Amino acid sequence: MAAVQRGTGAGGAASAASRLRLADAAVDRLLLPQTGNRSPQMFDHNKLEALRQKYRDARETEVAPERFRAPLNHILGAAYRRPMPYAGIPTLLDEPYRPEAAELPDFAGLDVALIGVPMDLGVTNRPGARFGPRALRTIERIGPYNHALETMPRARCRVADIGDVPMRSRYSLDQSIEDIAAFYQRVYRAGVRPVSVGGDHSVSFPILAALGAERPLGLVHIDAHCDTMGAIDGTKFHHGGPFRQAVLAGALDPERTIQIGIRGAAEIFWGFSYDSGMTVLHIEDVDRLGIAAVIERARAVVGDGPTYISFDDDGLDPAYAPGTGTPEAGGLTPREAQAILHGLKGLDIVGGDVVEVAPQYDPGTLTAMVGAQMLFEIFTLVTLGPHFPRRAA
Repeated sequence: MAAVQRGTGAGGAASAASRLRLADAAVDRLLLPQTGNRSPQMFDHNKLEALRQKYRDARETEVAPERFRAPLNHILGAAYRRPMPYAGIPTLLDEPYRPEAAELPDFAGLDVALIGVPMDLGVTNRPGARFGPRALRTIERIGPYNHALETMPRARCRVADIGDVPMRSRYSLDQSIEDIAAFYQRVYRAGVRPVSVGGDHSVSFPILAALGAERPLGLVHIDAHCDTMGAIDGTKFHHGGPFRQAVLAGALDPERTIQIGIRGAAEIFWGFSYDSGMTVLHIEDVDRLGIAAVIERARAVVGDGPTYISFDDDGLDPAYAPGTGTPEAGGLTPREAQAILHGLKGLDIVGGDVVEVAPQYDPGTLTAMVGAQMLFEIFTLVTLGPHFPRRAA
């Protein structure tokens, strides 16, 4: 039997057009009013023909609602090709990989730096959050358009994944804290806003110490635990105490700090939160108040000043984020957490982090996927702040 050659030139295009006409005719036959005992199918054939004329050979960039056209043009480009999410080198939020930027004094002129902090020497229970940055880099199809906040953050700024914080030792917690602080001091001096992935929650202290060195920051903290414990087992730099250390260092204003989703038996360790004037919303308070009131409280607490967001994945119920070091039953859903973050739009968000993703406890990668989504929400909020530079990518 002779092989059939498919048309690829003008003849092929004509064949494709012919197939489309045949398909339209088939649809017409299906939509024709039926006779006999069957009820007639009502359809506006003029509307159908108008839709065919508009959409049959159109590009989305030409026919989409006006508010979608700029994001579509940004994503598809002049070649009108959608990037394959499973191809190429994985990076945080699929942004460009620019490790060389960290070697330059101005961080290559970036507005936002996505940074990995692969350190979990401060855990009190299950280790593994050192693999968090790598896990989030493997997650695809997060963004680039934020439908809830109606913006595409990468189009509002210069952003890149600049790699991981270099650390001198994989064994020394104290040295790692020093190295993280020194790295973020350079980020802050360059005027870059960092959005980071831990690592355990101990990494938030040196980040805050760097960003809040000149003026104390406010904090929106979503977590199962307040993380304001003191020194224990010979160190104060564990993941149960970063926010006590940040307050004592003068980098965090406790009266502009709100902690959301708190629960579990570790409650007895959080006396510092109450004594220092932090606002603590237990998960029961979230249920009682409702998300809208939680948002209102958060905005009132942090006010108009510079604010940091710290998102611990164990703030979510382990049904949604099992891959974490200290899971606590009865937490937030991802939708509730996203709604809280969306409600912070317009605040002066100067940076944020997602921490405690330990992927080896979640073979289904759900925790990393949810963590990457929260990272994207924080990135979006950073670009919507009142003092964020308005310049194109």
